[in-house]
Amino acid sequence: MTQTQHFRAEDGTRLAYRDEGAGMPLLCLPGLTRSMADFDYLIPHLPPLRLIRMDYRGRGQSDWTGAATYTVPQEAKDALALLDHLGVAKAAILGTSRGGLIGMLLGATARDRVAGLILNDVGPEIARDGLTRIFDYVGRNPAGRTTEGYAERLSRTPGFQGVPMSRWLEEARKLSVETPEGLRIPYDPALREAFLAAFEGPPVDLWPLFDALQGLPLALIRGANSDLLTAETVARMRALRPDMGFTEVPDRAHIPFLDEPESVALILDFLARLP
Repeated sequence: MTQTQHFRAEDGTRLAYRDEGAGMPLLCLPGLTRSMADFDYLIPHLPPLRLIRMDYRGRGQSDWTGAATYTVPQEAKDALALLDHLGVAKAAILGTSRGGLIGMLLGATARDRVAGLILNDVGPEIARDGLTRIFDYVGRNPAGRTTEGYAERLSRTPGFQGVPMSRWLEEARKLSVETPEGLRIPYDPALREAFLAAFEGPPVDLWPLFDALQGLPLALIRGANSDLLTAETVARMRALRPDMGFTEVPDRAHIPFLDEPESVALILDFLARLP
């Protein structure tokens, strides 16, 4: 497997990425507190292509740069910088949660760089219940001392049925680091400050951003039990974009793992239809 590499953003920040395979570029953008490892489950199901992944600043193996820099516009700028670094003129984007917001911003403001966009359980309206749940854990170390114990707690996450404990153990290892002092989050705790600023700030209307995606190939995956992306928001998105590919993944909340049959089928169909 290709090893993690680093490049420097415009401000000198060292950002981690992986670039593997050849063919159509697919840029995978993870969730708020997550890393490029989020897409490990999907990789075995993908056709031959050029898979590009990154850790946002403050997450994974990238530099920590402080709460003020952990914003969607900055992360979108960093994603473009990575494409520039790799000499990629245009890429399809698969964005999970936060990554989908970044993808929408890029689709609206850098249309010529985006071949198409797949949104994983996110849209232009984010339900308050989902935000409140994220607020409860973002920037806080998990309780306990072992990933096994953390996996057991994760297995009780509402909205997920039929997920084997082996998957929850994989998730626990992605979301925590064992230390002599207990479990630690693998990202800058200051991300909580950035999230709090957005959480408590005035609401932002993202529908104009979604409207700006007209004409761009688009697809949406929703966890059937999602508390972040409501069925009502999906209905409005589909009314505005009847050409948008869509699937709903049963027994999943926020976020689907992307190796579910429904997720894989939509992603493969979407990629096959791109020029």
